[in-house]
Formats: sequence, structure tokens, C-alpha cells
Amino acid sequence: MTSRLERLVRAGTFVVTAEVVPPRGADGAVVRAQARELVGYADAANVTDNPRASVHMSPVAGAAFVAAAGLEPTMQITCRDRNRLGLAADLLGGWALGARNLFCLTGDPLGAGDEPDAIAVHDLAVEDLVRLASELRMRGRLPSGAAIADPPAYFVGVADVPLAPAYDPARLERKLDAGAGFVMTQIAYDLDALAGWLDLVRSRGITERAAVIVGVAPLRSAAQARFLNERVPGVLVPPALVAELEEAGDLAPQVGVARCVELVRRLREAPGVAGVHVMGMGHEEGVRAVIEGAGLLPRPPAPEPSRADG
Repeated sequence: MTSRLERLVRAGTFVVTAEVVPPRGADGAVVRAQARELVGYADAANVTDNPRASVHMSPVAGAAFVAAAGLEPTMQITCRDRNRLGLAADLLGGWALGARNLFCLTGDPLGAGDEPDAIAVHDLAVEDLVRLASELRMRGRLPSGAAIADPPAYFVGVADVPLAPAYDPARLERKLDAGAGFVMTQIAYDLDALAGWLDLVRSRGITERAAVIVGVAPLRSAAQARFLNERVPGVLVPPALVAELEEAGDLAPQVGVARCVELVRRLREAPGVAGVHVMGMGHEEGVRAVIEGAGLLPRPPAPEPSRADG
């Protein structure tokens, strides 16, 4: 059966996704609590995979807890930590436990985390992981040709960093050629800066080939804004917004939500944008406030699967 997210995208609905970060621990209740706060607000939730190259609960386990809470999981999987056997095994396990979307990533550099001496695997590149998932969905086979019983049929997504220096759209196009059906961007705070990228991807037909979901996140302080500017590649928080957050003091979280709401409203009118991915960075109340403030509630029901969807 195709995912709720895929059916909404196919129907032309402006979709809303969010994020659940499994804990640095073994308590599934933490994941369930995060997911419950997003039920009814998000159409699906990304379950992260060892973010910032630091050990967290497996996204396969996290996806199971998110699904049990009543929210559709998008399982993130990085190529950094697994060879092709491990990747394929996690794709099968994630589907069995309720994941219906897959978000394929290279993974943050190990030097960014708490195990810098770990060995990065990178047996497959992101395009290869996308192709692996697509082969399972379309042919029920691994790239080796081995048949898989009851193969998963993930809606496959990839990341893009529109404001990266020397941005090359060909890399994104290779991921789409491999079978990706949606794209989630790095966090954007300045639609004017993003507009050039949107013009580019529209001109190359990318928005017709895949659903473009723009990442947004309500800021809580000027310090957080400066951290993102300095430490997260491809994120640009405009100086005027940093100054506004600084001046707001204790009211900075409300300012962050208000500016994020304005951005989402503009994105709803931007041609080629299929939805937003709202990241709370540990504060789900901000995610809910942005979705409410932008008039994105109630979330619409997904169309019923067609016979061709399975």
C-alpha cells in the first residue's frame, strides 16, 4: 500500500511533515510522546538516524513507536553506518514495523559527533540507496537480482541544500533518476534567497518529477540563529531576523514562530512547492504553533489507495 504522504502529494495537497528524534537511550516512551504531540498536525514524521553523527535509538525501532502512536513514519537511513546488507535489512524491517516513506541520506561527517574514530562505511552512495529501494518497490528484487518476498514499496525521498555554495542541480537530478519521488530541503529562513533555487528547479522540470518539500524551523533565540549560521551548512538566517530575535529577549520564541508562519504562508503560494517540513529542534509546541498559525489545520484525509497502489 502506498503511503499517506504519497497519496496526498499525488492529490495535489500541500503537505506538512515534521520530525521525531529518537533518544540517546532505550526508552520507547520518549519516541511515542514526541509522536503523539504531532498526531493531527503532520501528515508524516521523519524518524532521524544518528543525527549529528551521535548514537541514538535506531530509526527502525523509532519508526515502530511512531506508527504505534498513530503517525505515519518516514524512516531516515544514512549510508554512513551500513553496508548494502545492513541497508537492505533495515528497509525490510522498517516496512514491517510501519514505515511507509524512506528518506535517504549520506549522513553527517563522523567528526561532528561523539565517536570521531568510528569507521564510515559508505558501501553505497545515496543514489545507490535510492535505487535499492526503487528496485524493491518496482520489481521486488535487490539490485543483485535476488527476489524478496513481500517487498516494501516506500515513497522515497532525498535531501537537497539549495543555498549551498556552488550549488549543482545535477546531483539532485541523479537522485531523481535513481527513483526518488520527493525532495526535502535544508532549513530556509529567507524565501527571497530561496527564490532563485525554485526558479532553477522549475526550469529544469524537477518540480514536475518530484514533490519539493521545503524545510522550515521556528527559531527560539538569536543564539540559536547564530549557531545555525555558523555550524549548519546551507542555512542562512538573515541578519535582520537575528537582530529581531535579539531585541525580543524572552519573547524570542514567539517572534520565531511568527516569522516562520509568515514564511510558510508565502511558501503555500510559491509555484512548485508541494509542502513544508517543520522542524521543532526539540520543541514540538513550536511545530504545532506554526502549523496552526499558517492555517494548515485540519489536515485533510488522504485519498484511498487505488488498486494499482496495492
